[in-house]
Amino acid sequence: QVQLVESGGGLVQAGGSLTLSCVASGSIFSINLMGWYRQAPGKQRGLVATVTSDGRTNYADSVKGRFTISRDNAKNTVNLRMNSLQPEDTAVYYCNANIRGGGTYYTVRNYWGQGTQVTVSS
Repeated sequence: QVQLVESGGGLVQAGGSLTLSCVASGSIFSINLMGWYRQAPGKQRGLVATVTSDGRTNYADSVKGRFTISRDNAKNTVNLRMNSLQPEDTAVYYCNANIRGGGTYYTVRNYWGQGTQVTVSS
């Protein structure tokens, strides 16, 4: 089965930067939309950014100009460069992807990673 594994989370001071990475593995035919979502304590999970297979991006208003999403199709990887981090960015960040599986799982399915914690101190 397909898996998404995030890395790069941690503790950073306000104004600092951090880069998250997500790698998709398993039986994969193609990956369509990839993106990042986040969930802060007591809040619902919400969109951070998405990127299509041909490089079109979409960002939440709260991160525009600060975050940059990118992907490496050859490595089945999506990255999120986060600059000028603020305490309100503190959340668990989840990787998400629509993936057409190879072999048995040939239909397009939506997958979530386990999440990586980002904590921004004041």
